[in-house]
Amino acid sequence: MTATALVLALVAGAVVGLALGGLGGGGSVLAVPALTYLLGPSPADAITASLIIVSVTSVTALAGHARDGNVAWRTGLLFAAAGIAPAVLTGAAADRLPQTALTVAFALVASTAAVGMLRPARAPAVGDARPVKAGAAGAGLGAVTGLLGVGGGFLAVPALVRVLNLPMRRALGTSLLVITVNSLAALTARAGTAADLDWAVIAPFTAAAVLGAWDGKRHAQRLSGDTLRRIFAYVLLAVAALMIVDAVV
Repeated sequence: MTATALVLALVAGAVVGLALGGLGGGGSVLAVPALTYLLGPSPADAITASLIIVSVTSVTALAGHARDGNVAWRTGLLFAAAGIAPAVLTGAAADRLPQTALTVAFALVASTAAVGMLRPARAPAVGDARPVKAGAAGAGLGAVTGLLGVGGGFLAVPALVRVLNLPMRRALGTSLLVITVNSLAALTARAGTAADLDWAVIAPFTAAAVLGAWDGKRHAQRLSGDTLRRIFAYVLLAVAALMIVDAVV
């Protein structure tokens, strides 16, 4: 591994960690292109590597949010579990659809979610959600992420805030629980594809992501819930715009 590759892995890992720790999402959306375009693995290996990186980083960030009481455990587990089967079913259908169409579809869904985050809340935020509502929202998100292939964290936070009415800080922590469950489930399904991974890249990338997640959480604690919600929405709009450009150019 060259010194340049090491620096790129550390910088990219720090950015992924900052997103997960501070915004509760964006791990795979950022990690996969960083690995593919900057560090050279094949797209399939990049996806498997990103799942490893995101799983470890999310568990670390989740521990910090849980310590502060910002995780709705029941809601998060129901939300994640309800999305697994729909994600598998729609994921199979996604193989038959054009990748450009899927990328544009994700960008449109992400933009809609971001606009919703910028609107004032319709009701006071609560600490947890009803089980049936949490399961229904999780199933819907699972179907969307299975079909589009990305966006679990970036779409989970808007769903937790706008649909399940969780406070922003609690939504961020709960999103990390959802990401952890989904990443571990996806990684288990891809366990046989890990033989050819470049651990010399994955190890420093993951280490930097873990440190970045703690730093992201520390910065997020200084901001109000409304400020975090607006920052998240603007970042989501930027990601959506970049994905549209990448799809059509």
